[in-house]
Amino acid sequence: MIRDRRRLRLVQLSLLLIAVVASVGLAGWWAYHRALDELSLQADEQLQLRAQALQRLVDRYRVLPDVLALDPELRQALSGPSADIDSEALDRKLEQANGATHTSTLTLIDRHGVAVAANNWREPSSNVGLDYAFRPYFQLAMAQDQGTFYAVGVSTNVAGYFIARALHDEHGARIGVIVVKITLDALESEWARSDDALLLSDAHGVVFLTNRPRLAYRALHPLDQATIARLASTRQYGNQDLSPVRFRVAQTLADGSEEVTLDDPPITHPLLWRSLPLPAQNWTLHSLSSMQPVLTARRNAMLVTLGGWLPLILLGLFLQQRLRLARLRQQSRDELERMVTHYTTALRSAEDSLVDAAHQAAQGQHSSLEHLPQGVSVVDADLRLLAWNKRYAQIFGFPPELLQAGRPIEDLFRYNARRGLLGPGNIEDAIQRRLDYLRSGGPHMYEREYPDGSVLEIRGNPLPDGGFVTSYADITAYKSAARDLRTLTATLEKRIEESTQDLRAAKAEAERANRYKTRFVAAAVHDLLQPLNAARLFAGALHQRLQDAAERDLLDRVEQALHAQDGLLTSMLDISRLEAGALKPTIATFALSPLLQSLARQFGIVAQARSLSLRLVDTKAWVHTDALLLRRVLQNFLSNAVHYTPQGRILLGCRRQGDAIRIEVWDTGIGIAENKRQTIFEEFRRLDSGMDGDERSAGLGLSIVERIANLLEHPVQLHSWPGHGSVFSVTVPLATQAAEPVVTLQESDDSPLVGRYVWCIDDDPQAREATATLLHSWGCVVSLAGDAIEARALAERGDAPDLVLLDYQLGDQIGPALLPELRQLWQCEPPIIVVTAQRDDDTRARIAEAGLHFMAKPVAPSRLRALMSRLLLAASLNS
Repeated sequence: MIRDRRRLRLVQLSLLLIAVVASVGLAGWWAYHRALDELSLQADEQLQLRAQALQRLVDRYRVLPDVLALDPELRQALSGPSADIDSEALDRKLEQANGATHTSTLTLIDRHGVAVAANNWREPSSNVGLDYAFRPYFQLAMAQDQGTFYAVGVSTNVAGYFIARALHDEHGARIGVIVVKITLDALESEWARSDDALLLSDAHGVVFLTNRPRLAYRALHPLDQATIARLASTRQYGNQDLSPVRFRVAQTLADGSEEVTLDDPPITHPLLWRSLPLPAQNWTLHSLSSMQPVLTARRNAMLVTLGGWLPLILLGLFLQQRLRLARLRQQSRDELERMVTHYTTALRSAEDSLVDAAHQAAQGQHSSLEHLPQGVSVVDADLRLLAWNKRYAQIFGFPPELLQAGRPIEDLFRYNARRGLLGPGNIEDAIQRRLDYLRSGGPHMYEREYPDGSVLEIRGNPLPDGGFVTSYADITAYKSAARDLRTLTATLEKRIEESTQDLRAAKAEAERANRYKTRFVAAAVHDLLQPLNAARLFAGALHQRLQDAAERDLLDRVEQALHAQDGLLTSMLDISRLEAGALKPTIATFALSPLLQSLARQFGIVAQARSLSLRLVDTKAWVHTDALLLRRVLQNFLSNAVHYTPQGRILLGCRRQGDAIRIEVWDTGIGIAENKRQTIFEEFRRLDSGMDGDERSAGLGLSIVERIANLLEHPVQLHSWPGHGSVFSVTVPLATQAAEPVVTLQESDDSPLVGRYVWCIDDDPQAREATATLLHSWGCVVSLAGDAIEARALAERGDAPDLVLLDYQLGDQIGPALLPELRQLWQCEPPIIVVTAQRDDDTRARIAEAGLHFMAKPVAPSRLRALMSRLLLAASLNS
């Protein structure tokens, strides 16, 4: 039996060890690949950003040679004989042009390849007079009108990117070349702040720009003799060694990234090598990211898993010990109950036999008491000792001369009293009390603890012919066991209570930290929205003034960036409000069709701009939920569908499901892999769509969806087929209600803003200036006030405004509190638009109750113009 138990325990330990090793290894493998995927994704994003920055830098100066090639003065200078060229005038002209564009060098080269003028003509390393006929950019420009080349400068020994453009005479013949040299110092300085190694290599694999000096002018693979000769003839990299980089490839990932180890120059830890071709320049951009975070993630995952097993093992041991202790306690209780039962039965039978034995002893048969386990004494009717057994003498330690037949029992009581065995108090009273028990002739039972710690159970019973028999049973062991059980129970209860208190304290601390975090996020977002609001207003005003298509396109990009930043901050504010519980849903019954039609119109324009088809399957259903929050959920569904669908269709529709309706958004996009369907609902997690020009979101939309769904208790579901599309859905309770009439106000073709007198009351000078600029561009007459004093002074000396833009928070004062006094000075009540970054329901409700109109910061110019036009038009109709 013991051998079988040992064998079973060995098998259990072996299985546990296998489970621990397998789970630790699996956790390490999963964490390694997940961290590797994230590192690869981050490297790809960084490469994309670096490539865009490089392309913007090149594009910034690409048009300059084209412009200078059309300059009549430069063309005339190269059309005539070389001796007639006024080099000094041309040098000054190029110097002036360079002062406006801040390039490295501008060089004018004649048809023979000789530099006749340059902006650096004043410097010792001037290009003037040098022969550049060997340079490829000159040869390409003279042959094809334009050429580019990256090389180390001949005179300056400074590397740069050369952009050349041919100049033509009046007959169209090429008479020379204008060359712009761009240094990439700014790009290199920006790269220096990166933790990753960034490399830019040419078509031959030579690294000519990097933030790691040891890798500069190194070849990524050995160069053949022809390539070396070609580089030497063009003097592209001067006297650089161009020795190859030695590295070993450990593995190649599915996305083309490689895990490598550099041997020369040596780097101890492995690197993730990712490359991005730049076809426009025939270059390749590389990033070498340290895989130390990946290895650390794997190690941490293994340690966490192992650490997770340790509490489980300890918990198992603890539970096993608890079970064992519970079994022992149960066994002890059962044993104690059996002992008590046995003892009680034995006492009852012994009590009967005791009386019988005492009766026999009273008849002179003393041997009948010796077989009893307890001490026994028998007294006659005169309270004299009649019989006893050896156990009685052992318990009290009476001397032999004291135990004599016929001795008064009072003498034995006094002997015990002198030894302190009768307890505290008056000795005579204690003796008399015991004698009265014996004289009364009634049965009794009680327990007494003696100074040495022993406990006796004392039972007394009268004899049939007079007299009394008393038994003394030692129950010390029984009492000790019961006391130990009580102590153990109290200890366990105390430990449980302490653990409960620790858990409550930890939970309270976590909740307090979460509240502080939420308040900080809300305050930070509120402050960030102020300058963003001003920037959007300035951009809206500037849009009215720009006529050039390129400038308007650039401004559109600025507005798109501001809009994206607005969306990010708004999402962060929404998340903070949802986490803080400040967002309370307003449940109402409404028709679903107008909401869906509005969303279809809104996103139909966006989808059409991306060559997508968006179709709505209309419904007559009514639902019972919060309309604004439901709209936010569906907006995120549609935004994701448009964002991740490169081509095809998007469908918005509903399906009835019992007493609920499921609103679905289908797309034919890239789909979502099984292992990412849960992570996309986390903050700042997004899919790599792989689409060119993809506008990357902050990854907060689906996180907000999940929080809103939990708040409304509306289930959200996702089904996806990678490569074929996805469907997001939310289930909403159905309702029944008659439709209410909807009143719409048609806007006039003429703008109602022209010539209107508008006040802007705002304590932020930047916001006031931006608002004034925007209002002036709409044809409004504007007055500004920064606080209550300026507003009152303006009201006292001027006419009443047609409309007021009022900041909700004016320093320490609430903006609407100024209105009663201002209305009294105006003697009228113009429309008031309260502009605020506080979007909670309580603020909206207070503004609405005051009869004012709400506008959230940052203010979108189009929304502000629409609201102002509607209010002014309504005021004109009412007057």
